[in-house]
Amino acid sequence: MPEDQPSADASDAPATLSALAAAVDRCTRCPLYRHATQGVAGEGPKRARIMLIGEQPGDQEDRQGRPFVGPAGRLLDAALDEAGLDRRRLFLTNAVKHFKFTPRGKRRLHQTPTTGEVDICRWWLDRERALVQPDLIVTLGATALRGVTGKSASIRSMRGRAVELEGGARLVATVHPSFLLRMPDRERATQERAAFVADLVRARTLLA
Repeated sequence: MPEDQPSADASDAPATLSALAAAVDRCTRCPLYRHATQGVAGEGPKRARIMLIGEQPGDQEDRQGRPFVGPAGRLLDAALDEAGLDRRRLFLTNAVKHFKFTPRGKRRLHQTPTTGEVDICRWWLDRERALVQPDLIVTLGATALRGVTGKSASIRSMRGRAVELEGGARLVATVHPSFLLRMPDRERATQERAAFVADLVRARTLLA
């Protein structure tokens, strides 16, 4: 669905972030809710100037009901500190609100949401954006980028510049912190982490 088209009738949506979080937990719009512990809505100030959007809750996020509290979240917290950004002043959320996984014994292995699942869940993301009204959106990974724009695009094609969105907000695209955690080459991982922090600094300076 194109960026300039609404994904649902906003008059049917919850009018507050707390009401939206409760509604996300009851969501049955796609099958992902059947195996997840709970729906995980975003968290942060209602008038946060920056919104960070990831892919979906992970194992720890699904258990705790909060975004970015697992290993990727800890890496993100450290990168935010380096970039001079205070997590408490940001709104953090995900493009998909339920954890998609494959069980492997006692472990739950992450599975990437399909484009259909991202597009269905975009209704919730659109409502979060409408309530928070951020000046700047930072997408973490390709799934988040599709969740915002409604289109599939490579991070490479969008990275390094600010893109104007319908309604006046700007978008900065970067990688998901889990991408950095998966890199076996330590030298390249160091370089990619520095580039990730640079993207967050760019976001901060755009609002200076």
